Order: sequence, then structure tokens, then C-alpha cells
Amino acid sequence: MTKPNHARALAADLLQINAIRLSPHVPFTWASGLKSPVYCDNRLLLSYPVFRSHAIEGLAALARNFHPLDVIAGVATAGIPHGALLADRLQLPFCYVRSQPKNHGRGNQIEGIVSHGQRVLVVEDLISTGGSSLEAAKALQAAGVTVVAVIALLSYGFTEARVRFEDAGIPLESVSDFLTVLDVAREGGYISEEEFEMLTPWYRDPRAWSDHFALTSSP
Repeated sequence: MTKPNHARALAADLLQINAIRLSPHVPFTWASGLKSPVYCDNRLLLSYPVFRSHAIEGLAALARNFHPLDVIAGVATAGIPHGALLADRLQLPFCYVRSQPKNHGRGNQIEGIVSHGQRVLVVEDLISTGGSSLEAAKALQAAGVTVVAVIALLSYGFTEARVRFEDAGIPLESVSDFLTVLDVAREGGYISEEEFEMLTPWYRDPRAWSDHFALTSSP
């Protein structure tokens, strides 16, 4: 596992640049229609060289758990820049995996070079349910490589994701997680104690949280 200082440092960086926003009283609406008290955009890290470097150091610490590695693979699109930066740090080849094969040209789903039997580490920016990361892993496995793990900057810690990765037999690790973000946010004054108590149940069952909010906020 990554060292605790990486987890807390990344959480603090994301909160400082508003890449993570916590709003239990006025939640955001996800594409699925669920109400969420959390909005996360790790791509904002790319605009801050110091924080970007912190993030890659955290990913590199995780990557050491799975050496030797042959290739780093980013999940399109948000995992591409962080994966490429990690590959550069580790001096390893890089590729990225599209959600679907292209409908023109060579019809590639994997962009870059991978060879049968190589050990590939998949990089994602954020894990919620884990669906897109596992689809990328399946595409790589179909190409004959060994997916040693999926690593991410941040994981919400949903049970659904944990179960899906366990069923797929693919390790999942993240530099930081939602509970660490909550602790750092409370300590840093980003949220009140009341808001902390409202946010804590969300990661256990986001759908139930959304349904409860809809009921209690109805006129």
C-alpha cells in the first residue's frame, strides 16, 4: 500500500485547488441522475506543476508494489496524462486504451505498442464503480498481456468497485481515498462537523444517500 503521507498530501492538494468539492446541502447531479455530495476533477492537477509532481510520486510508490513492469497503460481520457507522466517517471513505454475501438483508420482500441506476455500496469485518475477501468483491462488482456493491477489517484471506496475488481482477479490500489479526503477536509476547515457527518454515509451506499436527499429535500 502507498504510504499514508501520499494519501493525505494528495487529498490536501485536491482540496486546495478545488479539484474536490464537497457540498452535502446542495449536491451535484451525476450523469446517472444520482445526487452526489462530491464533485471530483483530478485533471486540474495538470495545471499545477508542484501538485502534479506530488500525484505522480504517489502513483510511483504504488507502481513499485508491482515491479517488474513492461508498460504503463492509461485509461482514456482522464487516465492518459497521469499515466504518461508516470511512464516518463519510471522510464517505461506507454500506451492508452480507448473506451471503444475507433470506427475509422485501423480501428485501434489500444493506442501504442503492447506485446503478448508483457506485464502492464493500468492507470486511472478516479475510481467510482470501476467499470471503465475494467473494460480497459479486458481489452489489454484480449491483446495477450498480463494486467498486473489498476492504480488510481483517488478511489471513492464503493463496495461495488471492490467486488468487481475481486471478481476480475485484478488488484486495485489508489493513492488516496474518500475517507482520507473527508478527514483532511474536516481538519482543514473545508467542511463543518455537521457536514462531515452528512458525507460519511455516502460512500457506503451512494444510491441510498441520493434517495434520502431527494425525500428530505422535497417541498
